[in-house]
Amino acid sequence: MTFVQLIECRTSRLDEMNRLIDDWVAQTKGKRTATHAVVGKDRSDASHIVEVVEFPSYEEAMRNSNLPETDRVYRELVALCDETPTFIDLDVLREERPAEDTVRRFFEALATPGELPPLNDLLDEDIHSHDPVNPQDTIGLDNARSEYRMWRGGFDFTFTIDDVLTQDDRACVRWTWNATHKGDFLGIAPTGRQVGMTGQTLFRFAPNGKIAELWWQHDQLGLMQQLGALDELEQ
Repeated sequence: MTFVQLIECRTSRLDEMNRLIDDWVAQTKGKRTATHAVVGKDRSDASHIVEVVEFPSYEEAMRNSNLPETDRVYRELVALCDETPTFIDLDVLREERPAEDTVRRFFEALATPGELPPLNDLLDEDIHSHDPVNPQDTIGLDNARSEYRMWRGGFDFTFTIDDVLTQDDRACVRWTWNATHKGDFLGIAPTGRQVGMTGQTLFRFAPNGKIAELWWQHDQLGLMQQLGALDELEQ
């Protein structure tokens, strides 16, 4: 279970505190177990500082606390504070990652059996899609739907999401695609072959939370080889 530690203190020596934390980060490089840390200043009280530190588990947090460097920095931190810092230990009961949820729902929608979902809850009306195998970018929701229908007409497929990384208004997904060639695809008659590709997609989100732009990278040459489209060229 993800574990979060909330640290509160009051100080008028914020610059010194920042330098202390920088030194500690450098000294504990490769040993720290925290996965994410945010330091904030209270807008209504500039001396009120809050740090939120995320760990994979409580046990990993305790391992971090037991580092000799952590004990030293804590003592020096107390000396910089106007009063003793307070620590609140939190087990995470609920966690929301809107960007990750959106991209996962997007790949699920693409592979949904039957009619293609409208996608207007996921894609911005002015969606802009870049794919190196297309001579031109795909612009607009209607054109994006047409492209996805082309793939769905040629294959029954599923996506496996291997990794999702998110930051600010971007997300990057590494995926594996497995399919059965059931219909015409780029002039290739259905072969019934089981085929697959790996790839990754970079997403940019609009202020409304919908997907505004995509950059695709995938092994289409490998796919064409699996479909037998390169057999004559290889002879």
